[in-house]
Amino acid sequence: MIAANRTLDPVMIRTALPAEAAAVAELHVRARSTYYPDGLPDDGRDWPALWAQTIERPDGHVLCAVRDGSLAGIASFRTPEGAPAKTVKLFQFHVDPDHWRTGVGTALHTACVEQWQADGRRTAVLDVHVDNHRAQAFYARQGWVPDPENPPAEDDHHLFLRFAVPGE
Repeated sequence: MIAANRTLDPVMIRTALPAEAAAVAELHVRARSTYYPDGLPDDGRDWPALWAQTIERPDGHVLCAVRDGSLAGIASFRTPEGAPAKTVKLFQFHVDPDHWRTGVGTALHTACVEQWQADGRRTAVLDVHVDNHRAQAFYARQGWVPDPENPPAEDDHHLFLRFAVPGE
């Protein structure tokens, strides 16, 4: 945990590099493990390889938040298959637990919104695990609301949220 009297360096937001796929995957697993009682289930996925593919996708974005020279957060988004062109889906958004409540998530979210505005997006959507109350509270503070067009199905483990991207 960060000491209350420590001065924090600013957060730098930039595009992820293919060489960072393993570090991005490590942060992803560490952050997601926090809302599973027994840690992130081993589903056999090769997360570094999947992140390398995501980073290299020409139709998507992966942003990194860097503080003190270390990866502190990641966000991945693109237009989902079959969605209107002005819609973007936030597929992954994770902050390293050591950086929670330090402004990293807010800075990363602001950068996402700025990119969505630059790309002409008007609506953002995401799904969040029902047990991830920390993320749900964060998204609510940023202005995300339950998606009326996508209510959760019975026995679904995700909530679907929507965000109106402010016009410039």
